[in-house]
Amino acid sequence: MSHTSNYLAFDLGAESGRAVVGRFDGQRLTLAPLHRFGNGPVRIFDGLFWDVLYLWREMQAGLGAYRRVYGPDLEGIGVDTWGVDFALLGAQGELLANPRHYRDPRNEAMLKLALELVPRQEIFGQTGIQFMQLNSLYQLLAMQQYGDAALGQADTLLMMSDLFHYWLTGVKTSEFTLATTTQFYDPTRRDWARDLLRSLDLPTHMLPEIVAPGTVLGPLDERLAQEAGLEDVSVILPASHDTGSAVAAVPARGEDFIYLSSGTWSLIGVEIPEPILTDDALANNFTNEGGVFDTFRLLKNIMGLWLVQECRRTWAQEGDELSYDELTALAAEAPAFGPLVEPDAAEFLPPGGMPDRIRAYCRRTGQRLPESRGELVRCALESLACKYRWAVEKLEQMLGRSLPVIHIVGGGSQNTLLCQFAADATQRQVIAGPVEATAIGNVMMQAIACGRIGDLAQGREIVARSFETITYDPGDVGGWDEAYDRLLALQRKTEVL
Repeated sequence: MSHTSNYLAFDLGAESGRAVVGRFDGQRLTLAPLHRFGNGPVRIFDGLFWDVLYLWREMQAGLGAYRRVYGPDLEGIGVDTWGVDFALLGAQGELLANPRHYRDPRNEAMLKLALELVPRQEIFGQTGIQFMQLNSLYQLLAMQQYGDAALGQADTLLMMSDLFHYWLTGVKTSEFTLATTTQFYDPTRRDWARDLLRSLDLPTHMLPEIVAPGTVLGPLDERLAQEAGLEDVSVILPASHDTGSAVAAVPARGEDFIYLSSGTWSLIGVEIPEPILTDDALANNFTNEGGVFDTFRLLKNIMGLWLVQECRRTWAQEGDELSYDELTALAAEAPAFGPLVEPDAAEFLPPGGMPDRIRAYCRRTGQRLPESRGELVRCALESLACKYRWAVEKLEQMLGRSLPVIHIVGGGSQNTLLCQFAADATQRQVIAGPVEATAIGNVMMQAIACGRIGDLAQGREIVARSFETITYDPGDVGGWDEAYDRLLALQRKTEVL
């Protein structure tokens, strides 16, 4: 009988976190949710922060829950989180302040300031990263400009997953896929872009060693292990950026496919061996983020289902709690090819009041206003599908080859309407699933590190036979060509992130 190995994945997103148990029997991988907890920004005056001590407490609760349900036998633990946000530690390893949220308003003017100091082409040439005000580079610049005391006291900078891995082991490192999201990692030199930071008068002494996904970081801290009743557990770095883990779990074969990690953000791109730092990549504001096994992910970061999530949150505050399935059903009944928005318009980045923000955008751009909830959600979904088509066209131009299949993974793969819209708008086959791609990729890289899975190709074959997918074939293009032309026109009159 084949031995079953257990792995614990902590998967923390912008809305929630969870502990998930992955079990691999040598042939198939299964997932079981163990502990779920909320997450989100905490506002203090006009600042937005992450409550990391609350998240850490919930992760410790997840360790205890594992022992109660599964016993002491656990082969590995790994953490993945969103990118760009970071914590600063003092000389004794102490947390100097709660990390700021990437939507913190003090970041808003920093991109413009940075470009006044260092030319856009020079920043892109040193980093290959999409220009967005939420990037770590501009968060650091905001700390400098606002005289944040923690910056002057900092001994170590750790990205969010790196912080939790440090608290699990006592080892301070920067995992590769997360480091690349900062916009101060140099993908050509494969090291921190220290010259860029110096050009902005930002410190470099606090940057830790960069290590690859699949690294066994060390044993679980003895005190944590005793408290949780766990023995001989290794802490293993997955692709610690959640998108990196999600892309690792795409059940694809070969190279001619597009991935779309769909959730709060839509990250659409391709897996490549070396970064693409061309003028086209810069002009189209694409990004080169790190992947597993020394790959890069050339992708476009699109606002995603944030538009729908924020509409839903506003309506819940008004007393009407609607599920995502209910909102999708309302959208399906709404008239097709109504008003559109550029999903990456700068006015959609802050939280709050999204229905009014969408209507204000439509009014400003001379369109009919979406009134009903179904019309608002359909506007968001059709706009996303058109933006996907734009991204697919740009990817094919940059690579010089056809990409006939789109793999949609993550929570958005459950949105059947958006998946069909994506197939119709792009005229490509869409394969949706698995939903839990991030946790699957986390567990898969742990199993590879432990020698239970041979390599990435084998891991993807295991994912394909372990989890269900749904195929959407493109239908009649209908009004999508006209809608796409309208999106292109909107882009010309929109301040795009």
